[in-house]
Amino acid sequence: MPTAKKNLVIVESPSKAKTIEKYLGRSYKVVASLGHIRDLPKSKMGVDTEHDYEPHYISIRGKGDTIKKLRTEAKKAKKVYLASDPDREGEAIAWHLSHLLDLDPKDKNRVVFNEITKDTVKNAFKSPRDIDMSLVDAQQARRILDRLVGYSISPLLWQKVKKGLSAGRVQSIALNLIIKRENEINSFKPEEYWSIDSEFKKGRSKFNASFYGVNGKKLKLKNEKDVQKVLKDLDPKKDFTITSVKKKERKRFPAPAFTTSSMQQEANKTLNFRTRKTMMAAQQLYEGINIGKEGTVGLITYMRTDSTRISSIAKHEASTLIHEKYGAEYAATKPRKGKMPEGAQDAHEAIRPSSVKRTPEDIKEYLNRDQFRLYQLIWSRFMASQMTPEISDTVAVTIDQNNVQYRANGSTTKFEGFTKVYKTNKEKDNALPKLAEGDLVQLSANNPNQHFTQPPARYSEAALIKALEENGVGRPSTYAPTLDTIQKRYYVKLSSRRFEPTELGRIVNDIIVEFFPDIVNIDFTAGLESELDGIEEDKENWVKVVDKYYRPFAKEVEKAQDQIEKVQIKDELAGFNCEICGSPMVVKMGRYGKFFACSRFPDCRNTQAIVKEIGVICPKCGKGQIIERKSKRGRLFYGCSRYPDCDFVSWDKPIARNCPICKSYLVEKKIKGGTQIVCPNGDYEEKAQK
Repeated sequence: MPTAKKNLVIVESPSKAKTIEKYLGRSYKVVASLGHIRDLPKSKMGVDTEHDYEPHYISIRGKGDTIKKLRTEAKKAKKVYLASDPDREGEAIAWHLSHLLDLDPKDKNRVVFNEITKDTVKNAFKSPRDIDMSLVDAQQARRILDRLVGYSISPLLWQKVKKGLSAGRVQSIALNLIIKRENEINSFKPEEYWSIDSEFKKGRSKFNASFYGVNGKKLKLKNEKDVQKVLKDLDPKKDFTITSVKKKERKRFPAPAFTTSSMQQEANKTLNFRTRKTMMAAQQLYEGINIGKEGTVGLITYMRTDSTRISSIAKHEASTLIHEKYGAEYAATKPRKGKMPEGAQDAHEAIRPSSVKRTPEDIKEYLNRDQFRLYQLIWSRFMASQMTPEISDTVAVTIDQNNVQYRANGSTTKFEGFTKVYKTNKEKDNALPKLAEGDLVQLSANNPNQHFTQPPARYSEAALIKALEENGVGRPSTYAPTLDTIQKRYYVKLSSRRFEPTELGRIVNDIIVEFFPDIVNIDFTAGLESELDGIEEDKENWVKVVDKYYRPFAKEVEKAQDQIEKVQIKDELAGFNCEICGSPMVVKMGRYGKFFACSRFPDCRNTQAIVKEIGVICPKCGKGQIIERKSKRGRLFYGCSRYPDCDFVSWDKPIARNCPICKSYLVEKKIKGGTQIVCPNGDYEEKAQK
């Protein structure tokens, strides 16, 4: 008796296939396409600009066996379902599959689900739909425009600058933002200002306060002269009077559940995850993890989304758990809705656990460290978004003597609210003693401190993603590959987890800014993103959108071809000769930055790392210079130039001053938001510079 035909389901990844097959039962076979199977050719443009931008798709090299297997399975299947991811890219994959397997795109063979759980998957198969050609066209327009831009500018960069370079819409803006920030830092002129941080006491209780102003008006202290003028009016031996005590109740509301970009930013800040690492762990959690008795289950909803919307079922489940675990007072009756970024597609829910009942502690044993830490972050953030605000009692006190005012602020948590499950980098409680108007207090210490304004910080991965999102550039799926590309091309490098442009990055940016200004025009690119959304909503024609953007760009390419002069990246003389052959040494640029190499390369392959002196004599041997070095993992540390004769090393940067207490050397230690001068022996510490 012949075996009954099975329904064939095609998804992107084997782990997703494995999870879904368990839910659907014996009458279904689930296989993976292993991502895209058709794309534009790598060897040529592949877009006919004369005939409505007709794309020439080919099977991706190396996918022959996969395509053959899919065709074989499709021929013997009862029906074929296409269950790729629920976004533009997933829709395009389904469309390409329908072409390769001769399926009718209108044959209701497309199945989508936002989370990979048994009920959700089974319900999705009850209502398959047509392939959404508006979604496909939006993806196709993006792909074709990116190809037209990339394959027009990249050959110019190869020809005029250096082989292997590339340019793209989103990556060019990311690079431009990094360079603009670097220019701001370089042109920044620090300004001096002072603060007076003091300690007061009432009876046995001590509390801190800071100088505010004179005669009730805030006064900025620009220099030491201003400080002395203030101190001259004070008598530290006399009492100060409490002239104002203002008490308030403050509510702090939880943030909404994660979008792709807010998850990437928070994972970068709190878990120290690079963007690619975050997305890899999220993909694994979405596609399914074996958690014992329940089997393999998708633990989170789809991880590419710009929406903060939550389903009513998920809200109810969270509310029930909050009532059971923490009490009714912690459950929000009307959880706040997050503000959607401009141009957000709102195609999917926010990122949340597929079931809040699976607490991080319950499933910790089944997850690796990265998966667990990210799941814990997603679970806590979602739970917090459905909880009540944190309530604090705050008090603001004004202290006066001779019309000179100090201010002290205190706060104590009255009700934890959402912070019960989601701790943020909030300052600890600062309780002041009981103070009332008319009370007298004594000054126990007055500490004037000199400061200098600091330049804006370089972009971290989190900050750059935030800037791109705020400017409407790119979409959730584009951030991770964009950051990868600008680093692989060596346009930027990460220095202390922040982006620093390279010389090569500046050369490429200068060319694009001069000859292709629209590419780095944020409003122009954000406008394009909004038109791509219009295609998805069937309000725009994709060919007209591509034509509108490509025609002026093509003229810029023609002009640039004639006007860009060849950039000579000359080898800079190092100022000393090769110790092997005696030829001059030069400075070369490599993948990880500059290095010294012999000018006779490849006949002489002598190379040396470039060491940077920091102007400090080695505190251990007193003979060598302290130089910057890098560990195997690229982390910066400081060591003696006489190594291995002197083995002094420090992760923190030594400075040319000694500890006033133990006479040891001092170091500049990096702390969150600034630096602090400390003694390695713990004997001395200066106030942090923000």
